[in-house]
Amino acid sequence: MKRFANLKRLGFFTRLLDEASPSERYRFAAEQIVRAEKAGLDSAWIAQHHFHEREGGLPSPFTFLGYVAAQTSRIRLGTGIVTLPLENAVRVAEDAAVLDLLCNGRFELGVGTGGNPSAFAAFGLDSAQRNEIFARNLEIVRTALVGKPLDGGDTIYPQRRQLDKRIWQATFSVAGGARAGKAGDGLLLSRTQPRTREAPKATLAEIQNPVIDAYLEALPKGAEPRIMASRSVFVADDHGEALRLADIGLRRALPQFLKGGHAKPGETLEEMIAAFDTHVGDADHVIASLRSDATLERVTDLVFQVHSVDAPHPHVLRSIDLVAEKVAPALGWIRTAPDVALAG
Repeated sequence: MKRFANLKRLGFFTRLLDEASPSERYRFAAEQIVRAEKAGLDSAWIAQHHFHEREGGLPSPFTFLGYVAAQTSRIRLGTGIVTLPLENAVRVAEDAAVLDLLCNGRFELGVGTGGNPSAFAAFGLDSAQRNEIFARNLEIVRTALVGKPLDGGDTIYPQRRQLDKRIWQATFSVAGGARAGKAGDGLLLSRTQPRTREAPKATLAEIQNPVIDAYLEALPKGAEPRIMASRSVFVADDHGEALRLADIGLRRALPQFLKGGHAKPGETLEEMIAAFDTHVGDADHVIASLRSDATLERVTDLVFQVHSVDAPHPHVLRSIDLVAEKVAPALGWIRTAPDVALAG
């Protein structure tokens, strides 16, 4: 029975894609994170997206996490990610510091270069320069968080120096893994990645293990690795019901999937599940599916999301419970939250 010895923490992730109005999306996501805390999960993460509601439903992650922080007390709250090139770096540092203060040090700052070219254009930026803008903005964020003077001599208030040790970098590339490792940051790995023409049948592990290799090689001596893998996971009590919902969700998500650079999958549900790198079914099927993912043998954090199944809200809540009760413990996760978290 394969168990992942390095797995220390379990998290829930949402891009706020429920089939609902904006206000309901935000309410559902907050309820899902509250349920994750009650189920004993260690962290909850939200994504930032501008403009494209089929890709992600939240442009203002700090505002939303402030709302969620008031409804939770223990679970760590993270951004996965803030699209740093599209943000004012000083304001990111200020918002992160205030949020971390208000939630008693529970905030994790995940950043990345992402964003559609059209989003960059709307902000008056060139998407071809995203890496340079990202590097410049991340340096400003670090400078501000640790209390060093910014251009002009000012320092931010409040200061949260400890947040500099809770930065995570998302990447698809080996170079990005090395960049995150050299900085001593955490590494954020995606739930899926487009395959190259040279290796159209590559597994996700074959793509992501070289990124982990580069990260670990660049990590300063003595620094503790923080490697988080996001995975698409949807669990139901009935295997057939899980597959029925997956068939609806994956076919609905297919246009956006192809727009993201992925190859067109076959027509069968089995082919769709494989193409989307999705783990779906009852608990036993999902456990077996996740055990086949060699990347997970090396991660410290597993964060699961229901995308792109995107089942109705009650099914998402049940999936959270089943992951915490059955799936994650079988993989090696040990629940450390106090029992009081299950109350209510």
